[in-house]
Amino acid sequence: MKLEPIITTLLENDAYKFSMGQAIYHQHGKKMANWSFKCRNKAESLYTAEELKARNGLIFTAEEVEEITEQIKHYCSLRFTEDELAALQKVMPWLKDDYIDFLRFWHPRFEDFKIGTNSPCGLSIEIYGSDVMVSPYETPVMAIVCEVHYRLSGHYEELLAELKEMVERETAEIKAGTYRLGGFSEFGFRRRLSFEAQDYFVKRFVEEKIPSFLGTSNVFLAVKYGTKASGTMAHEYTMLCGQGYPERNPAYSNKFMLESWVKEYGIQNGIALTDTIGTPAFLRDFNQYYATVFSGVRHDSADPIEWGEKMIAHYKSLGIDPKTKLLLFSDSLNLKKATEIYDYFKDKAKVGFGIGTSLVGSPRGTLNIVIKTTEINGRPVAKLSDCEGKNMCKDPEYIDYLKKSVAWRLNH
Repeated sequence: MKLEPIITTLLENDAYKFSMGQAIYHQHGKKMANWSFKCRNKAESLYTAEELKARNGLIFTAEEVEEITEQIKHYCSLRFTEDELAALQKVMPWLKDDYIDFLRFWHPRFEDFKIGTNSPCGLSIEIYGSDVMVSPYETPVMAIVCEVHYRLSGHYEELLAELKEMVERETAEIKAGTYRLGGFSEFGFRRRLSFEAQDYFVKRFVEEKIPSFLGTSNVFLAVKYGTKASGTMAHEYTMLCGQGYPERNPAYSNKFMLESWVKEYGIQNGIALTDTIGTPAFLRDFNQYYATVFSGVRHDSADPIEWGEKMIAHYKSLGIDPKTKLLLFSDSLNLKKATEIYDYFKDKAKVGFGIGTSLVGSPRGTLNIVIKTTEINGRPVAKLSDCEGKNMCKDPEYIDYLKKSVAWRLNH
């Protein structure tokens, strides 16, 4: 490795990987999964013509791919300590003893990775293994990819200085009332500039006692700074519950997800993600029972105002006061956009935000990368976001089948 190790503890992961991990361990432990890396950026949108020439038109150079590989090898050498597991259960008290016991033996395996250059962006990553084993890899590997890229870019120190200036400016503006957020958590682990950048942000917002700052998705930083570890579920869980079982109609994926989550957590840890196969399909299954049990819903694609109004109307149609429920917004937010959303909904519902890349990502343009589940037990699965550009699936025929299944249900 040319760089110092990027991930140095298995506590460095998003909180929702542990929440979903426990539910997978208890209910879906026999499922095998394929996860795939994708970079949504176009190289010409990130670099000048001169830089593109030096990179052979690629986003990731051979040097970066080699360093990413070595960093992942180091990540795979880590193990949980007893102190780390105690800290994890303290900050996430809904994690049960048997799952903590599983984590005593769990560790990343480099054999689960296939890393190469066979991709338009210059980097390909495929992950295959038991889903309960490989699901936790997603966000640490994305953090590794981003930090290697930025550190080897030749501009890292400038980017870090700009980010620190931005953090100080935003801290002052929030304290001055320029931004009104209700409550927000920092969600930037996966696409951060670096550990140093995310650590700086969380430290400063904790030090300044910003009232609207509720915590971070990064469990290690939540433990380090005594703040909340934020996050419940991601699209992968709805895909697993609904599409990971061939005997189930995938148009009912949300129904199976909601049943499974309540079985695992009851009334705890209940923020439901709405757009895995489109929000209209979600609302068909989000009946009075689930709308009562879950404390709120999360927005992750399409127009946030339209989505929020749709959620409020749905709660009202069920006889539930939307002011008792949380609308959590998390799609490509910055403080200005979040303030606009807060001002619009503050008298209509509880409002919260998960804000990530704009707080701790590169100030000069961010890598738009994902690692998503693409197969369960050798069969394709897909995400059908409310925004077409966020869809991801390896099999066009399966996408067509899933769209038709959802459409038939909505029309009948």
